Amino acid sequence: MSIESIWLEGFVISIALIFAIGPQNVFVLRQGLMKEHVFITCLICSVSDAFLIGVGVLGLGTFLSSIDEIAMWMSIMATIFLTTYGILRIKSSLNPESINVEGDSSNSINATVFSALAFTFLNPHVYVDTLLLIGGTSSRYLGDEKLAFGAGAASASFLFFFSIGYGAKFMSPILNNPKSWQIIDLSIAAIMFTVSFFIISPYLF
Repeated sequence: MSIESIWLEGFVISIALIFAIGPQNVFVLRQGLMKEHVFITCLICSVSDAFLIGVGVLGLGTFLSSIDEIAMWMSIMATIFLTTYGILRIKSSLNPESINVEGDSSNSINATVFSALAFTFLNPHVYVDTLLLIGGTSSRYLGDEKLAFGAGAASASFLFFFSIGYGAKFMSPILNNPKSWQIIDLSIAAIMFTVSFFIISPYLF
């Protein structure tokens, strides 16, 4: 296979894995709709995913996956964080008049950075996708081919997050409606609670 074909394979596999609606994607989408620190949010999520993909391609994901305690504690932390965020979204939906997509940013840059990092690194699925699935798929390549595969996978993250972040931004005039935001926040809360349940359920049953 040519380097270009291997790059494209990495890109397609990564975009297929990341395309599923999850906490990280929902957070980026909401930041875009709010016009709130969109660039830094997309950049952090993209760079973080690229970093994890690099670690996976280098083969370190295989070692981490063998330590059961890490997976358990990561799942517990993720459940606490996502459940808390879901509760905050329900609280926000009770007062939708306070949300204005045309107004100033309501969260500080530090809070946004923390949230973007938390939604990335407290999500167990991101480790499965980047370290194990992408890293495992790249194991059949060596040298420049492995680097091309990793570069393609990382490129997909940048394209995806900046697309949904800035794509959502153009929808804000339509969604500059308190009732719309009430529905959005309740939907986000439902997604957070559902994902939290599936993350922690293997350790409960």
